[in-house]
Amino acid sequence: MSKITEWNARPLEQFRQFVRTPAFVATGRRRRAEQAELLPISAETAEIYEWMFGRFVAWIGAAGVAFANVDGETLFAFLRQTDEHGRLVLKSRIALRYLRLLERCYHHLEVSPNPGQAAILAALRDSQPLGKDQAMSILTDEQLAAFIAALPDPNAGWKRRRDRAMQLTMLQGGLKVAEVIGLMTVEVAGQINFDSMDDLIEIQVTPEGKQPSSYPHSTIVRQPGAAELVTWVRERKGMPIPGPLLFPANFRGDPLDKATVYRQVKSTFARAGLDIARTGGRTLRNTFAVQELDEVSAEELREHLGLALTRSTELYALAKSKLK
Repeated sequence: MSKITEWNARPLEQFRQFVRTPAFVATGRRRRAEQAELLPISAETAEIYEWMFGRFVAWIGAAGVAFANVDGETLFAFLRQTDEHGRLVLKSRIALRYLRLLERCYHHLEVSPNPGQAAILAALRDSQPLGKDQAMSILTDEQLAAFIAALPDPNAGWKRRRDRAMQLTMLQGGLKVAEVIGLMTVEVAGQINFDSMDDLIEIQVTPEGKQPSSYPHSTIVRQPGAAELVTWVRERKGMPIPGPLLFPANFRGDPLDKATVYRQVKSTFARAGLDIARTGGRTLRNTFAVQELDEVSAEELREHLGLALTRSTELYALAKSKLK
């Protein structure tokens, strides 16, 4: 019996087996170079996924649709369920989690085209139930210039120079907040030729000190962020601050708090007078990704962003097309 036949016959049973294996983890992110094998998710997380999947299986069962025959129309019918007051039962973020979970299942079963992935793209492209809540915030060229002009004053002390370099590294290097907080001096300084300043700086991102899902990848910082970053690296190397962090919170070398970084970025948006829906690190990362597509291939962008799969860059390509 083929895998797809087994999933059609006993979808919930097959999912319970699948979700507790390293194969499930492999559908969500790339294997770390230093790991011989991926570790399964926790029992608590597996139970949440099982509950979600069971809810979907019960719905398609009532609709008389086999798991292998699910398509985008079926998925959106599931997401459009309403309560007695006509309100959507599944909020946008939960609906997106369902689509991502199902995308992973169909990827595991090698179903092509993948209905989960197609539904995610359709939601953004055609303003389906997820479109408004999940719309991607991206800075225009004018907004980008305003943001850079509103960066913290470098004459206001070393912490403001740190903040400038850090925000530019996020904006022009695509790093997540957790990644930039845990960035080590050696991950940047080791790639810089201080005698001959290049137009871009390469960063080697390692998992150490960052979010649990991080794995080794490389990205680049272009101008004007590259020059600002080099200036900060020089200053940081000469400071009597212990520890490896490139952007320490204090003279003890402690890491910055995520909430602190979010507030700092939000303050820059406010100084720039930018009235956009999302004023955090995600918008800076999105802007980097869309601009990078003018310079690199989708596979290179995947590496720069530290994404697990090249297909994940399709959302940025779609967002870019909508800017034209």
